[in-house]
Amino acid sequence: MIKDYFNLAFRNLRKRKLRSWLTILGIVISIATIFMLISLSIGLEGAVKEQFRLLGADKFFVQPQGQLGGPGAGSAVQLTEKDVEVIEKVNGVKEVSYSTFGSAEVEFQNQKRYTFSVGYPLDKAEVFGEIELYKAEEGRILEEGDEGKVMIGSQYKHNNFFKKPVKVGDKLSVNGKQFEVKGILETVGNPTDDRIIYMSLTDFREIFNTGDRVDQIIVQVNDENEINGIAERTERKLRQFRNVDEKNQDFTILTPEELLESFAIILNIITGFLLSIATISLIVGGIGIANTMYTSVLERTREIGIMKAVGARNKDVMFIFLIESGLLGLVGGLIGILLGMGIGRGIEYIAVNQLGTTLLQVEFPLYLILGCLAFSFLIGAVSGTLPAWKASKTNVVDALRYE
Repeated sequence: MIKDYFNLAFRNLRKRKLRSWLTILGIVISIATIFMLISLSIGLEGAVKEQFRLLGADKFFVQPQGQLGGPGAGSAVQLTEKDVEVIEKVNGVKEVSYSTFGSAEVEFQNQKRYTFSVGYPLDKAEVFGEIELYKAEEGRILEEGDEGKVMIGSQYKHNNFFKKPVKVGDKLSVNGKQFEVKGILETVGNPTDDRIIYMSLTDFREIFNTGDRVDQIIVQVNDENEINGIAERTERKLRQFRNVDEKNQDFTILTPEELLESFAIILNIITGFLLSIATISLIVGGIGIANTMYTSVLERTREIGIMKAVGARNKDVMFIFLIESGLLGLVGGLIGILLGMGIGRGIEYIAVNQLGTTLLQVEFPLYLILGCLAFSFLIGAVSGTLPAWKASKTNVVDALRYE
């Protein structure tokens, strides 16, 4: 019987091809938008988690209050090397490194560009070496004694940051001082990070005159399972040293877990806002299906009467119209998913090839595809419920007389 319902529904939709396609257009647009946004959200979340994995689960970060972590973000509050010395004495801390950021003028073969530079103590380079974000594609990571040398991001080699690619051994001028390129890093996926120039803290302070200012402290712990407890001890020690309390604390401690939670909140807000916009299109699509089904009931009043006259029950008529409206939603959902996949892949391609970032990725898990298909069928069926109910209540005699 169910098979017969579907056969009748398919046949009726094929008779009204143009109207059917126009009806499902709203569903196509809404499902494509929803599918694309969710797939981008899933892909972005996965990419960010991978970035944190590369940083290492045994590290947390200390920054001045108000600085959100980007190079050169700046803050009215400053950390210094004395804060680093306090952290080094905290129980459970294995190693501490730190860095300072600055905006630099970089010149290569008479071409000038502006980017960020990072200085860090080369005698503490082991911590940087253990972070997988700092893997050398060419050359090597800076080591103790590498004053006068720099390590650069992947865009200098692969993304035409200058007219010609920079190679290991080339000379760069940073704020007027010549440096030799010692290593080129593998891509991180973030254009800003892939353009950073790394140098020894000694060289950095010479050309930027930053004194003992520290913009970020990287703390490596002995036991990653105790990272939250060690972070809390570090926070208490720094409060005591800096003579502040919880209310006027002028520094921030970020563990990988906290960073992920903060990112997830921001991502959920953005995704929720965009999905609410897509929902409007979905409502419009549902109204279109309802309108089409009401029109179909009127056009097929005599047909309904004949069906009932030969033995069709009210529920049979209702099921036929419900399945028909559900199929409209399902076809719209299927096309919408395919369209969403295409748009998502296009965004990913542009992000990688034009923007130089691998953070905007798309993922198409099976549960998302099946969920969107089921959702689109449900929307179609719900939209057709009232028209189907009206069709099932049609009086046989009136229907047969209907012209």
